Amino acid sequence: MRTIVQLLNRRSHSVRGEQRRARRRAKTRLEILRAASSVFRKRGYASSGMREIALAADLSPGNLYHYFQSKDEILFFCQDGALDRLSAALAVARKTRGPVSARLRDLAAAHVLCVISEVEGASAHIEVDALPRAMRKAIVKKRDAYEHGVRALVAAGMRRGELRRGDAMVMTRAFLGALNWTAHWFRPEGPESVAHVAQIVADYAVGGLTGPDGRVKGSQT
Repeated sequence: MRTIVQLLNRRSHSVRGEQRRARRRAKTRLEILRAASSVFRKRGYASSGMREIALAADLSPGNLYHYFQSKDEILFFCQDGALDRLSAALAVARKTRGPVSARLRDLAAAHVLCVISEVEGASAHIEVDALPRAMRKAIVKKRDAYEHGVRALVAAGMRRGELRRGDAMVMTRAFLGALNWTAHWFRPEGPESVAHVAQIVADYAVGGLTGPDGRVKGSQT
């Protein structure tokens, strides 16, 4: 009996140890992504290297390679995470009841928050073409699925008379383009908070869909 108990205790300790290591690894990866995004923003993706990222993350280059094999892998991880967040926000917008215009406004705010976040945002969001072909293909597939879902919402708003009528594809791409462009000019050290910028840009982008008065009813943010 004592032997069985000892074995169970050892197994329990082993599981807890693995869980602690997994949490530490996840925390370190997040710190690396945050550091990499800062380096990409300051230097540009093409001029950034693993040595600069390691220095920003307070790691040796050798330690950095235990977590990511290349800066391409870091960029892919940032973009893949960003698209997961955007897809989750889209799922909420599609399930929520209420005016389509208000749901698009909340989705737009979430989108801007994502593209200018300190982890997935800035150059990490807009440097899709910098990825190797296989990685780029996976990201583009996710991005296209997200755009298709947003376009469906825009088309529904047009059918309901909430949005002005037009070419849903063109208007959706103009809408997303306004949101994505924030990553080019936003600076986290500027006077406006991330949340405030997200609200302003979301209002502006949805105003282009609703018409001259730019009214958005029922927004939750």
